[in-house]
Amino acid sequence: MRTARAIASVLALLCACVAMMSAQERPRHGRLFPPEDLGVLEGPDRDAWQMPDAVMDALGVADGSAVADIGAGGGWFTVRLARRVGPNGTVYAEDVQTQMLEAIRRRVEREGLRNVRTVKGDTTNPHLPPSSVDAIIVVDAYHEFENPVALLGHLARALRPGGRLGVVNFTKEGGGPGPPAEERVEESRVVREAALAGLTLLRRETFLPFHYYLIFVRNGDTPTGQTL
Repeated sequence: MRTARAIASVLALLCACVAMMSAQERPRHGRLFPPEDLGVLEGPDRDAWQMPDAVMDALGVADGSAVADIGAGGGWFTVRLARRVGPNGTVYAEDVQTQMLEAIRRRVEREGLRNVRTVKGDTTNPHLPPSSVDAIIVVDAYHEFENPVALLGHLARALRPGGRLGVVNFTKEGGGPGPPAEERVEESRVVREAALAGLTLLRRETFLPFHYYLIFVRNGDTPTGQTL
């Protein structure tokens, strides 16, 4: 009897240790950026290291495009997308925080942009219409996703045929601005989660100094002539 109790105690201890190790290794998805700290994202050097024009070029964002900015925050990237697509294009600025959407509305009104639509998403669904956009960009927000596979699945359905989804996120190795290293998500994890959501990696861009940049298409929808 004592032997059985001892074995049971050891097994319970081992299970607790395994659970603790798994929790420590799990990326901290779901920690939202506080709206009161939006000024941190507006540094005068951000254009230099974020390289928005090159990011948009790689994603094929052009005049007249319909584009979604997921986890748009205060709209730093949103306004650059709006200028790129012009009056004949549309930018869906999506965020789960009402304060962020209010900040975006004030910003686009101040800048006289009439081609931006704000969208209130939730942790599993960005609430974009099916087949509504040519491109989707997720900039510095992936690590905040609580349920990335479900969210990516909805994003895949929002893409038009031939559309692309770009994920720009800080590398795990650190360096530059951005969240602490323990909150960053490995590039390989993004690729695995995207695959589960029905997306295929089209290619990796390497021109950003502090980020990885992954471009996906829907399964079976790889554009002709493009390789990983």
